[in-house]
Amino acid sequence: MEGSVSLCGIRYPSLKNSRGREKYKHFKGQTRLPKYAVPKRYDLTLKPDLSACTFTGAVEIDIHIIQETKFLVLNALQLLVDEVWFRSSQQQEYRPWDVVVDDDNEILVLAFDDVLALGDGVLGIKFSGILNDIMKGFYRGTYVVGGEKKNMASTQFEAVDARRCFPCWDEPAIKSTFKITVEVPSQLTTLSNMPVIDEKLNGHLKTIYFMESPVMSTYLVAIVVGSFDYIEATTDGIKVRVYCPVGKSDKGKFALDVAVKALDLFKKYFSMPYTLPKLDMVAIPDFAGGAMENYGLITYREIELLHDELHSAAVNKQRVSYLATDSLFPEWNIWAQFLEQNIGGLQLDALEGSHPIEVEVHHARSVDEIFDAISYKKGCAVIRMLQDYIGADIFQRSLASYMKRYAGKNARTEDLWRVLSEESGVQVDAMMDTWTKQKGYPVISVKSKDHILDFEQSQFLSSGSHGDGQWIVPITLSIGSYNTRKNFLLETKLRRLDTSELLGYSDSNASSVEKMNQDKQNNEQLWVKLNVEQAGFYRVKYDDTLTARLRKAIKDNYLSAPDRFGILDDSYALCEAGKISLSSLLSLMDVYRKELDYTVLSRLINISYNVTKISIDALPNAFDELKQIFTNLLLFSAE
Repeated sequence: MEGSVSLCGIRYPSLKNSRGREKYKHFKGQTRLPKYAVPKRYDLTLKPDLSACTFTGAVEIDIHIIQETKFLVLNALQLLVDEVWFRSSQQQEYRPWDVVVDDDNEILVLAFDDVLALGDGVLGIKFSGILNDIMKGFYRGTYVVGGEKKNMASTQFEAVDARRCFPCWDEPAIKSTFKITVEVPSQLTTLSNMPVIDEKLNGHLKTIYFMESPVMSTYLVAIVVGSFDYIEATTDGIKVRVYCPVGKSDKGKFALDVAVKALDLFKKYFSMPYTLPKLDMVAIPDFAGGAMENYGLITYREIELLHDELHSAAVNKQRVSYLATDSLFPEWNIWAQFLEQNIGGLQLDALEGSHPIEVEVHHARSVDEIFDAISYKKGCAVIRMLQDYIGADIFQRSLASYMKRYAGKNARTEDLWRVLSEESGVQVDAMMDTWTKQKGYPVISVKSKDHILDFEQSQFLSSGSHGDGQWIVPITLSIGSYNTRKNFLLETKLRRLDTSELLGYSDSNASSVEKMNQDKQNNEQLWVKLNVEQAGFYRVKYDDTLTARLRKAIKDNYLSAPDRFGILDDSYALCEAGKISLSSLLSLMDVYRKELDYTVLSRLINISYNVTKISIDALPNAFDELKQIFTNLLLFSAE
């Protein structure tokens, strides 16, 4: 061992084994663990010491040797390994002659003198580690009870931090069952993925035995140790509990109500029951993310779970219940608000340095780097775009089929596309590959002449530069009314659409030339809106004629709030990129004078602020005039 680190106020030996520096080079720098063996079951025991901020543990892993080997390689990080043994199915025991913990590569290498034969066996490891204060792995937090500050312990294993708690095959595709036992002070509450099946007291300590879990990935394993109050309810025989800070259980009532309703909602939506005997939700004082969907034990940052009817802001209810918001609280109009959240994805993906949704991960730590607005906001936006194109009912049936087909198994992105293609009859894989495997998104330019619409796609970049991306774009458009709608795929750079049939006239069917000409004149005044309800992840640039019609439609209140939002947001982005003039943007904004929708008005205010801010340096002579324009623009809504 070399050097030391300080965690939780104590000095602890660093865990780089000096012998491992030059040895076993062929195991280092690899994206995945070598496939010598696969785990089937973990029997894990942990003993946290909350005062010393340390823990000891032992794990017995049922493994299947799939390749004769003298080595076993697992993941481990910042663990001291005290003892290792392997017992074959013939009860022959092997001890490794070398044990190397390599923190740089986050692996544990076990070298045996004898070849481990094909077949089943049990790998036993005793180890110890630190309850760290970085909110990863098995970590410590603090809470206050009766004015006294105390330590607690909880886990956060996503994406690749189960290895900080126990040696394991810490890759999502390598699934196992888990039987967990925890020894803790008798006065503390201890939770894990599954219900408690036994509890034994031994003086001031108690040992908690949990039911064995279904097959799952290591990153979904969870343990929480601390002092909590809880409230509970039961639905379909499933016990649902919300664990809150001591004395604050009333703040968990809203979350409990939502959870019970959400279980029923998701059961119907996915045509699949909740498969665990319980669902616990726990408010953690020290938590890095918003929430973590551990199997049967969902951990939350306190503000994301607890709600005070007297003091919490209304938006807190949406955070607590966002998974089921649209169905349980339709009055919140969450899809309109979704557009506001989606801006971050559109802005980031318009940069030349963006990245695709799907990227190759060459090192475990790289996973954290792609948890950004592209993965989250663009990711969910393109799924919504797909749902809108193929239809909500087909999309729902597809997800139900997908869940049944791959339950307890591993799946790739292509597997989801395959099921969606089967259900919808649309070649979803070809379309979605253009959205997930390349960066960026298009701007669709549309021009109108008589009853002809000409479309052209090009990559949108906020710098105004030219990009060479091309997409299969699910176009939705309405003409003059939301009842007159057409969906089609723009699979090439250019396309022309004759709207005659859509608008209900053609030369061959016209009762008279005079009536047909009159219909055409009327239809030439109709507004055309692409990306209906702003469900697509692309921008639209209209020619001057279509822009003028849309301004009138907005002024006359013919368009929905999402469409008003989309036209405004697209125009601002195009102006920033130098694709339309500032005067064009201001002319559009002028028809929003009587806007009262919260989401649209919020965007209008933000754009007004941004333009004013930019004008201080870019257009100093126009600053006062712009300020007055925006003041007049927002006067109606302010009153």
